Amino acid sequence: MASSSSSSSSSSSSSLRILLPLVVLVFFTCSSQASEIRVGGKETGWKIPSGYSLNQWAEKSRFQVGDVLLFEYDASKDSVLQVTKEAYDSCSTSNPIKQFNDGKTKIQIDDSGPHFFISGADGNCAKGEKMVIVVLHESRQQPGGGSDSQAITTPAPTPADDNNVAAGGLRAGLAGLFGLAIGSGLVLVM
Repeated sequence: MASSSSSSSSSSSSSLRILLPLVVLVFFTCSSQASEIRVGGKETGWKIPSGYSLNQWAEKSRFQVGDVLLFEYDASKDSVLQVTKEAYDSCSTSNPIKQFNDGKTKIQIDDSGPHFFISGADGNCAKGEKMVIVVLHESRQQPGGGSDSQAITTPAPTPADDNNVAAGGLRAGLAGLFGLAIGSGLVLVM
């Protein structure tokens, strides 16, 4: 009987050694994936807002390096310009950083900090078709607990108008799975 218990404990321990690294790998891979985010949410999109500004939407969203912004609009009437803060403030369309006019523009965010977008259609920016997003900076911890830079934060997204709910739920689910795997492993080892 003693050898059976020893064999069972050894088998559980080796299963845990195989399962645990796999769960950790899946958890970190999924939690660091970028999201595709529809600008303005499902209802609004990239157009002159009515009652709800694009900046109000952006303030309720969370953006990270690697995310892809999806701008959907009528390409025969509108476009997207990525601009400087000065051009954003003055609604100047004359010298954009980047210009897009395909109707379904995808822009990958490559760096943290503010990013400014305005409509390329005459008068639309002045009517509110403009948006600034703040991309979170992943702070790196230094020895002793300090970080090498200040993290830029935005409010947590609200479930009602956020397109990242599924991604957030997946991350939370994997965190739960990770905890369950560790808990199960500990019970099996004991």
